[in-house]
Amino acid sequence: MTTRLDSAVATGRGDDGSTGLLFGGPRITKDDPRTEAYGTIDEAVAALGLARAELGTKAQYGTLPPPLGGLADLVLRIQRELFVVAAELATTPEAWDRLVDGRTRVSAEMVDGIEAALADMEPAIAMPHEFVVPGETRTSAALELARTILRRAERRAVSLDRSGMVPGRHLLPYLNRLADLVWVLARAAEQAEARTATPARVSPRHRGNTARDGDVS
Repeated sequence: MTTRLDSAVATGRGDDGSTGLLFGGPRITKDDPRTEAYGTIDEAVAALGLARAELGTKAQYGTLPPPLGGLADLVLRIQRELFVVAAELATTPEAWDRLVDGRTRVSAEMVDGIEAALADMEPAIAMPHEFVVPGETRTSAALELARTILRRAERRAVSLDRSGMVPGRHLLPYLNRLADLVWVLARAAEQAEARTATPARVSPRHRGNTARDGDVS
């Protein structure tokens, strides 16, 4: 006999492997492509939280480099915007008409905001000329973790879009630009602490175009 918990969190409704979507509608399985997509966004939010916590600790102990003074606020803004991305991905097609730009659907302004942050941050860093190995600082490592998760979320969203399951036209550009921005933020975090990204090769033979991650686009 199963004992039911008196809990507002553990409702038991998902014990059968199903979950609900925003605005209601039929429940879907927890391995549904939509669940996988917005669940991956949730992972990215958590990884960004690691970076923000590290920045907060540095600020608390007076060791935060001045160039990173506004980074925690930017990371928090990105985390909040990712809830908008997740909301769009977690809405059943029957409720797409209820989505609101900037609140439950990615807007053009959100994409513009990421591009503006990228344009502001990129000139301030020394750009690596090849692939780099994450791990120079705790902040940059957390940002790199978030970047790779964002790329996975982007891949999941592309699959959904191919099936006609992404309601808006700004979600994919937002995720693509955001992953680029987070890569730049990781380099800024390293360089603010006078650290240089470790190249992927011990003795690089070629110094060519800038490389960010495995799917620069």
